[in-house]
Amino acid sequence: MTDAGADAAGEADETELRRLRWRCRRGMRELDQLLCRYLDRRWRQSPGAERGVFLRLLDTEDDKLWYWFMGHETPSDADLAQIVGYIRNLPPGE
Repeated sequence: MTDAGADAAGEADETELRRLRWRCRRGMRELDQLLCRYLDRRWRQSPGAERGVFLRLLDTEDDKLWYWFMGHETPSDADLAQIVGYIRNLPPGE
């Protein structure tokens, strides 16, 4: 890839991250922190299938997310359950 191509790809990645960070803002600080923690620590190296599951997670209503992340309910979809568990287990600070 040329330098110009690499720069354009890097800029596109940063644009996507900003867009996703906005989607992670849920109006509930705890959810914001959990979702952004995943975005900051895992998104860049995650495989495409995992990214797709995370995007589906972002389409979920806040009250459902809250119940899932607090452990009161488990998603019926195995992929969503897996990523919720992964995010719940990310340490708070690194």
